Amino acid sequence: MGLKPATWLLLFVGLVSLLPSCTAAQIKTTDTRWGFHLPLPSGVTGAESLAFDAKGQGPYAGVSDGRVLKWGGSAVGWTTFAYNANYRKIPLCTANVAPSEETESMCGRPLGLQFHAKTGDLYIADAYLGLMRVGPDGGEAEVLATAADGVPFHFVNGLDVDQATGDVYFTDSSTTYPRRFNTEIMMNADATGRLLKYDARTKGVTVLKAGLPYPNGVAVSRDGAHVVVAHTVPCQAFRYWISGAKAGQYELLADLPGYPDNVRRDGKGGYWVALNQEKQRLDAAPAAAPAKHLVGVRLDADGVEIEELTAAKGVTLSDVAERKGQLWLGSVELEYVGLVA
Repeated sequence: MGLKPATWLLLFVGLVSLLPSCTAAQIKTTDTRWGFHLPLPSGVTGAESLAFDAKGQGPYAGVSDGRVLKWGGSAVGWTTFAYNANYRKIPLCTANVAPSEETESMCGRPLGLQFHAKTGDLYIADAYLGLMRVGPDGGEAEVLATAADGVPFHFVNGLDVDQATGDVYFTDSSTTYPRRFNTEIMMNADATGRLLKYDARTKGVTVLKAGLPYPNGVAVSRDGAHVVVAHTVPCQAFRYWISGAKAGQYELLADLPGYPDNVRRDGKGGYWVALNQEKQRLDAAPAAAPAKHLVGVRLDADGVEIEELTAAKGVTLSDVAERKGQLWLGSVELEYVGLVA
């Protein structure tokens, strides 16, 4: 006897439920090992953050001796674009006779970088010297802020600019430990970091959120409604709502497969998150090490992972900057800037 249509429908639904889900997002893997390398000048390392100006020139990169360099193409190479006052005043900064770890508290260490396209100004998050800015022609950068609410900055880190307002969002990773002792932040579960805003109109700094565990990279959403903040520990990304019904709220966006550094908008409304280390690398035995080495992930606008970047063992990333379909890769540890075309 034939089955009734309703019975067929029930059987069909039951069978479909047993099949693997076809709606689950497929995570694309991009291997960065075959990319190009742009060596940094001799004696400097660590292009921690990358930026491009309104004309598309660059990348610009903050390096270990306190300068911001500009890439002018293979014919020109790297040239000095910006520096702080100490770089020219203190001979030790240019002598290259001591490890940068021992001189950066004096010579500065530029981390987060971003241009304001309308003015051409480059904003610099210097770990030791504070929030800084240099004009479109480069030169000596000026210090805009070194404290907020009477509390000095100890570790200025990530930074992004709201292109519509010119306001700058940035992080002070700890009010206890400077960059040189960043591992202490993790070992002691320090949660004194802050998310801050520099108002381009009033020139004042506001603390948007305090008591944060190791806030690092920052990215303003494409619509300007919120700011994404990467927390190196505990391997998460949050978003702070700037406007709308949720204004002022701080909510989890994504759990991450590693310890994040900088966050950048991609070309599709989502975000690239650079990973300095995988979660397993700090606590897993060598035999349990993952088959692939993750150095970055792409999240969609809702925080869902849709792409991952892999690299050779020993490679770490601090920044993934997408430009015209190409990925520019910065690392606080390496002697080159990577490019995946």
